[in-house]
Amino acid sequence: MDMSIDIKTPGVHHIAIRVTDMARSKNFYIDKLGFQAVLDQPELMIFFAGTTAIAIKGPEGRVESDDQFNPFRVGLDHIALGCDDRQELERVAQALEDHSIENTGVKLDEVLQKDYIAFKDPDRISWEFYSI
Repeated sequence: MDMSIDIKTPGVHHIAIRVTDMARSKNFYIDKLGFQAVLDQPELMIFFAGTTAIAIKGPEGRVESDDQFNPFRVGLDHIALGCDDRQELERVAQALEDHSIENTGVKLDEVLQKDYIAFKDPDRISWEFYSI
């Protein structure tokens, strides 16, 4: 029997939400709710809710215009757990590999200039272990 991976994390790094209409979502989160965008690109906007970063991502041509979130359907865009140091990031990458869990290995997020590992659960829900 394999030992568990035993990920050490201080908590959630960010939550990403896929939307069908970026302009409508920016209006809602920024103009109506009053969050301050810290990154605003055509298909990606990031703001903080307290200490949690929330990323709003556009449909990228893969979402039907009339699609809606359904809490009874499996899935999110992804969930990211924070990681305090590079050594832990590399250890978890190796442990994921040792457990034959599909993952990217350690990669650099070109937009935010942070290292991360992306991996999927059995339902193919995407997770990341992300440098803080």
